[in-house]
Amino acid sequence: MSTDYRSLIRDIPDFPQAGIMFRDITPLLGDAEAYKAAIQALAEPFRDAGIDQVAAIEARGYMLGCPLAVELGAGFVPVRKVGKLPFETYKAEYALEYGEAEIEMHRDGLLAHHRVLLIDDVLATGGTMAATIDLVQQSGATVAGVAVLIELAALDGRKALGGQDVFSLITL
Repeated sequence: MSTDYRSLIRDIPDFPQAGIMFRDITPLLGDAEAYKAAIQALAEPFRDAGIDQVAAIEARGYMLGCPLAVELGAGFVPVRKVGKLPFETYKAEYALEYGEAEIEMHRDGLLAHHRVLLIDDVLATGGTMAATIDLVQQSGATVAGVAVLIELAALDGRKALGGQDVFSLITL
């Protein structure tokens, strides 16, 4: 099955603020066959990578990360905005295209021997994903790869990821 994933991504100009082109993945998520195909395609490069945990970035990353973890037979670790997790956490700061933020992950979410696949919906400037890599490194676990549904190539987010293996399903 060949799926035209790009046709299922809606462009919303000037959201959340002027000058930002938001990539809305909800049409893809609403198409059961395309959603399933996207999860399988995101999993494919990592099937033999010994993935123990999938760590996904709040919130749209969860929509990909949970089914991806199931597809790979791995656990799931949420990466959240600061103040949202109830237990002891690792924290990392990062810059967005339009501001600054901080994310965190439970300290017991990953163990030092874990091989972790990181997932998010979009790789833009790379700040959020770089901060997530920092969280994994703080835990002592290993980043086995990075997967994103959409990579905005013009923003060169890969440069911020320290040479990590990155798989993107759609490159814009």
